[in-house]
Amino acid sequence: MKTSVRKQIGVIGAGTCSSETRALAEAVGKEIAKRGAVLLCGGLGGVMEAAACGAKLEGGITLGILPGALREEANPWIDIAILSGMGHARNALISQSSDALIAISGEYGTLSEIALGLKMGKPVVLLESGWKIEGTESAKSPREAVELAFRLIEEGNKEK
Repeated sequence: MKTSVRKQIGVIGAGTCSSETRALAEAVGKEIAKRGAVLLCGGLGGVMEAAACGAKLEGGITLGILPGALREEANPWIDIAILSGMGHARNALISQSSDALIAISGEYGTLSEIALGLKMGKPVVLLESGWKIEGTESAKSPREAVELAFRLIEEGNKEK
């Protein structure tokens, strides 16, 4: 008997962020939880913490792939903490484990996750990003970002 596996949506962005970016990330987290998907992130602060908070406020499940070896480093909204001990190299695990990635603002670590996700054939949606990256899609709101991520996952599944 085949079981239904929940979608895992990666939310990526900087470890520190403005209150405006924090609000966007929290709204993305809420939208992911409303759709019954697991929110996957790097497990630390900033965009990761805000998105995880939003997901938890909607009763969602959160998974953080941490850079270090201490579970205590996870933000308080993480349900499941994976200790990678890999530093920034954990970005490859985040990208590989996500069915789609939503990048909110971000810095070079976010850029590496975007590049890895694209290389791995994952849908990547940008929200409030100054980057113009071939192969990504842009969204104007948290709801649109999540809707687009789910649509791109389904389109990709139809092609397989």
